[in-house]
Amino acid sequence: MNANSPVEPLHLVLGDEELLMDRAVASIVSSVKKSAPEGDDVPVTKLRAGDASGPELAELLSPSLFAEDRVVVLEAAAEAGKDAVTLVLDAAADPPEGAVLVIMHSGGGRAKAMVGSLQKSGAVVHECAKLTKASERSDFVKREFGTAQVRVNQDVVDAVVEAVGSDLRELAAACSQLIADTAGKVDVDAVRRYYSGKAEVSGFEVAEKAVGGDVPGALEALRWAMHRGVPHVLLADALADAVRTIALVGSAGRGDPFKMAGELGMPPWKIKKAQAQARGWTGASIGHALQVVSKLNADVKGQAADADYAVESAVSEVATLSAR
Repeated sequence: MNANSPVEPLHLVLGDEELLMDRAVASIVSSVKKSAPEGDDVPVTKLRAGDASGPELAELLSPSLFAEDRVVVLEAAAEAGKDAVTLVLDAAADPPEGAVLVIMHSGGGRAKAMVGSLQKSGAVVHECAKLTKASERSDFVKREFGTAQVRVNQDVVDAVVEAVGSDLRELAAACSQLIADTAGKVDVDAVRRYYSGKAEVSGFEVAEKAVGGDVPGALEALRWAMHRGVPHVLLADALADAVRTIALVGSAGRGDPFKMAGELGMPPWKIKKAQAQARGWTGASIGHALQVVSKLNADVKGQAADADYAVESAVSEVATLSAR
């Protein structure tokens, strides 16, 4: 490692809140890349520890492979077998030169005892437990705005949590969208204007039903969302994201979501869900759906005379394409 900005060689990403876990890994990788000599590429290898065989881990963690700076991320360590646990702990006790080892562990599972051993080995612990209390989600929203250097009062924070719900990804996306749409001047009226009723029915729920081929369910959810005031642009963005995700995952073929995550640039849970949804799609139908959501994007931004009709028509068409 670059001695001017060293990065600790062993990290434990502990918990089961996927957004926080993804961010912790991304932060570690970013720090390693910044510490590397200018111009050096820092490879990042991700492997699901619970599915890895002993020989695979032994080869991955062999010191002879780490002549240059690199990051090795071992996911789902809580479910690792006895042999894999031994190999991981041996590597953690004496990390290979030039490597930063990141171990993702839920805190439970059959390899629960691994957590204490990693802590004794000096692992830097990144706490990523699920935020189950309203006060914790409130603090999370405050940090999201604070990180963006946007000042908001407690009423705004409460309004975001109430309107969006408990999902951290949606809360983070809402904060980002509000900042972008208001040029950083976020108030309670803005939250209500953009996210009224979103906790009851979100654009993501409408999109999931649509790409799953549930025509009546998608239209019912859409009408309820529109009645509650979910903005057209959010509905369109959610539908576009769902269609593009299926297109990307479908073209990558079947495989281990954990191994595909780095290549596709999305979390394993999202890949796994898209793989199941993709079974109802063909190359032709997904191509058609991509054209539909592209047109909808323009429609909700002013090209359509009736945005309500444009969104309903697009949702119906996408759901019908999947249901064929």
